[in-house]
Amino acid sequence: MVALAVKEENIKKLEWMGVKDSKLLSSSVREEIFDQLRDVVEDFRIEVVEPDAIDLSLGEAESNLNWLEADTSARLVSELNPDKIIVDCPSVNIPAYKAYFESRLSKAVKDKAELVVEHKADFNYIVVAAASVIAKVIRDRQIDKIKNEIGIDFGSGYMSDKKTQDFLEKYHDTYPHLFRKKWKSYTNVLEKKKQKSLGEF
Repeated sequence: MVALAVKEENIKKLEWMGVKDSKLLSSSVREEIFDQLRDVVEDFRIEVVEPDAIDLSLGEAESNLNWLEADTSARLVSELNPDKIIVDCPSVNIPAYKAYFESRLSKAVKDKAELVVEHKADFNYIVVAAASVIAKVIRDRQIDKIKNEIGIDFGSGYMSDKKTQDFLEKYHDTYPHLFRKKWKSYTNVLEKKKQKSLGEF
């Protein structure tokens, strides 16, 4: 999770650097922009949420991934004490997400800051695009670090990737700490394994 603050007068610099939604940039360009951003960004917060922390949160009756994201990002944003907040909304229900996010802000920030919550904010606002670049670079580095630690190339870590699918199927019980146990893809593999075991009788 990434929150960053940029002064109004520095937003133009983001354009000059070529900042765009991270999905529109190559890995090498993201890395180059990442290194340049430290000279433009006023302040930032980064939090890596581990799989077991996500599982723990989802074990609570009133929680889900969207609320976990809102809780975390609202806390990080409150620490930055901004005058304007732009949030990339993961929920289809924008009014509900906005209301929840706002309720999690510190009182001081909630009272003074303008709040904008939109789908595809990383495409429409260059400051959010800059945050998406930072998040993607950090994610890619974390993925590379895990690959080096376990000595297995499991691809991108996204389930659209065949390498990732194969890794989940073969190694879900060898490296359980790498997976969210409540993740549908993970539970599907366990169910498939259970059915296969029953079929042997």
